[in-house]
Amino acid sequence: MRTSTLRQAPDGAKPRRFTAAFMAILLVTCAGSTVAGAQSANFLSTTTRYPEASGEALYRAICQGCHMADARGATGAGTYPALAADAKLEAAGYAVLVVVQGQRAMPPFGYALSDEQIAAVVNYVRTHFGNGYKDEITVADVKAARP
Repeated sequence: MRTSTLRQAPDGAKPRRFTAAFMAILLVTCAGSTVAGAQSANFLSTTTRYPEASGEALYRAICQGCHMADARGATGAGTYPALAADAKLEAAGYAVLVVVQGQRAMPPFGYALSDEQIAAVVNYVRTHFGNGYKDEITVADVKAARP
C-alpha cells in the first residue's frame, strides 16, 4: 500500500488539495458572479440553444460570463479579451467569424445560435461598450460566415 506524506504549512495548517479544473470553475464562477450576478442569473449557461433574441439579452446570457458585464474582459483561469473600445470590431466580419467558429479558448456558438441571434449580438457589441461601429451585420453576412 502506497502512502503519501503531506508537509505541514509553516503556520501549522493542513494543506488542501484542489484540482486545476475545480479551481478554474471556482475562479470563473466567482469572477462572473461578482460583476454579472446582479444582472443575470444565467451567466454560466449550460444550454445548447438560447431563447434570447435581442443582442443585449444574448450578451448577458452568453458573453458576459467571460467578457464581463462591462465588456472589459478578465484574467483569472484564463484571459478573456476586452470587447470594450475594441478596434478589431471595426471589421464586422471578424466578430461574426469569431462568434460562429470560435477562436482559441472561445467555443464556437454557430451551432447554438441562429443567424438572426448572431447578427443581433454582434451588432450590440459593435455599438455598445465604447464601440461606435454603425454599419450593421445582416443575416446574409452571418450565413456567408458559416462553414
